[in-house]
Amino acid sequence: MNSRRAWVIYGVVVFAYIVAFLQRSSLGVAAVQATERFDVAATALSTLAVVQLLVYAALQIPTGVLLDRVGPKFLLAVGAALMMLGQTTLALSDTLGVAIVGRVLVGAGDAMTFISGIRLLASWFTGRRLTFVSQLFGSLGQFGQLLSTFPLAFVLHAVGWTPTYLSAAALSAIALVALIVIVTNGPSGQLEAREVLSWADSASHLRTALARPGTQLGFWSHFVTQSSLTTFALLWGFPFLSVALGYGPSAAAGLLTVTVASVLVTGPIIGILCARFPLRRSNVVIGIVIAMAVVWTALLSWPGQPPLWLVVLLLLVIAVGGPGSLIGFDFARSFNPMRAMGSASGIVNVGGFLASFIMMFLIGVVLDLIDRAHGGTGLPAELYSLASFRVAFLVQFGVVGIGMVFLIIARRTTRRRLHEEEGIDVGPLWVALVRRWRHRRG
Repeated sequence: MNSRRAWVIYGVVVFAYIVAFLQRSSLGVAAVQATERFDVAATALSTLAVVQLLVYAALQIPTGVLLDRVGPKFLLAVGAALMMLGQTTLALSDTLGVAIVGRVLVGAGDAMTFISGIRLLASWFTGRRLTFVSQLFGSLGQFGQLLSTFPLAFVLHAVGWTPTYLSAAALSAIALVALIVIVTNGPSGQLEAREVLSWADSASHLRTALARPGTQLGFWSHFVTQSSLTTFALLWGFPFLSVALGYGPSAAAGLLTVTVASVLVTGPIIGILCARFPLRRSNVVIGIVIAMAVVWTALLSWPGQPPLWLVVLLLLVIAVGGPGSLIGFDFARSFNPMRAMGSASGIVNVGGFLASFIMMFLIGVVLDLIDRAHGGTGLPAELYSLASFRVAFLVQFGVVGIGMVFLIIARRTTRRRLHEEEGIDVGPLWVALVRRWRHRRG
């Protein structure tokens, strides 16, 4: 535990997650090229991203159950192999149907990576160091987003579709070899000693984890925080920046890297806040959502072309949703026993991606409807106009708004359960702030 070898294992797993993040978001900078390559409208194009995330979300709970049974190394290796096959398929595709198969494979492989990585860290690190490396793990994955914006976009425009995605597939091949050769499930090379659960017992643990209000709070926290960033970074951000705002491909790719910087700065801060004020983690989630809503409202209601500073501010703020979504896993860890951690983490991880693929698909539908209403030709310049995006991006307010309602309900239930079972009374934030102020005055 906490050994030098643990850090070597950590480096390999972080690399695998960075590569997985790159594969997940690699379609974002290619939205315009994909529209032309496959000769499809916005709704059909959104299908590529939606199917990928749908598969990702659908496999989270089965992956969590398998994780509790077979261990993280096996699932990490299978995930890398599936993403390698998926990107190879996408690279060689010339029709939308084949491309969808490729993205399905990518989504399946990606689904096995994050929660397996989180689970593996618990076998190699303990105590406060585990909290630190877990938060850092989620933040470092954003380098995959960085690689999928500027470098991938440069390669895509320089050498074309097929070589670009074959290169991405090669990275997953490297990760696969490293995982097989270097990584083990724990210091002994095996899963922790424990009774092997039957499938019936695994299903029982899953139902119990799902029924816990703390797990539900984690699900809705992930739902409302991660979705805006994922929707923007994985698909609609690049055409919005490059076409609707007229920045062009290079500048758009460069702007998307702002989200990585924001995550790397705010991730540790959010981790410190959650460790210092564990009973106020939901307030951090709500604060992040309010900040995103304010900035989105300002940008979408800005008369004419929004200024660059406001666009940068939007990218900085929605990126906070990335580390903010990790609070959902913190809830799962707090309110579930270790034997059910895989299942609970799988449930939580469904949240943000469920919201994301709903948003992605509906934004594509709205863009197509507006284009047809104006007699458009489906060309990127008309399909991805600023006026159309102003309306389409409003979809986020409805989806996140619904999530916030359920988050508040889950929070009340969780706090009531804490009071009944442990005698912990969590009052409103303003009451706590007034008490602290009076205490300091006294």
